[in-house]
Amino acid sequence: MLNPGNGEAPEYVAARIRRALAEDPRTAELGIQVTVKGEHVYLCGSVASQHCKEELDRVAHEKEPTLTVHNDVDVVEAGEPGEPEVLR
Repeated sequence: MLNPGNGEAPEYVAARIRRALAEDPRTAELGIQVTVKGEHVYLCGSVASQHCKEELDRVAHEKEPTLTVHNDVDVVEAGEPGEPEVLR
């Protein structure tokens, strides 16, 4: 299945977006899954903050402005450690 916008296979578009997310200093994310279906890009994975999630969306849209980005990335904020776990 080709991407309707430019006749390119979706896996090539997804690879280009993954590379942009890994190389852009705003994101530098390697663990984000990118799937392209038709004119839609789906981002999945987890990041440490809402700001990181928003930057992923921004970079993906800048790389492929004609596609609709669906950002399904979870925000998993690391907090202070709680009470130590006691093993018996």
